[in-house]
Amino acid sequence: MDISIHASFLPHADPDASLAFYRDTLGFEVRNDVGYQGLRWITVGPPGQPGTSIVLFPPAASPGVTDAEKRTIAEMMAKGTYAMLLLATADLDAAYARIQASGAEIVEEPTMQPYGVRDCAVRDPAGNLLRVQERR
Repeated sequence: MDISIHASFLPHADPDASLAFYRDTLGFEVRNDVGYQGLRWITVGPPGQPGTSIVLFPPAASPGVTDAEKRTIAEMMAKGTYAMLLLATADLDAAYARIQASGAEIVEEPTMQPYGVRDCAVRDPAGNLLRVQERR
């Protein structure tokens, strides 16, 4: 089988703030920015990796989600417990410095983890937890 990860979805609460973070802070390319009925879906991805994308989406637009579930999702996003993504970089210290300079919420500074990985943790503007791992 030849299966790859094409896109992953992360919720956003403020499309402009999320766009600025992923484009300006992380340096991702904007691949698509679609508005529909006052909502926006923004597709971003790392330069040089056209086959891998993140779709930043409005969670309230998910079909079949009840009002109670929408409230729960909003609460979890505010706490930073709704979604998570693992990223990787060759230069963790430089990536961390850039993220920190942007004013993003820092959860954990670069640390050697007991499981053998050096990484840091930050939150994007929607509260999504991003762990940035150092590639070896």
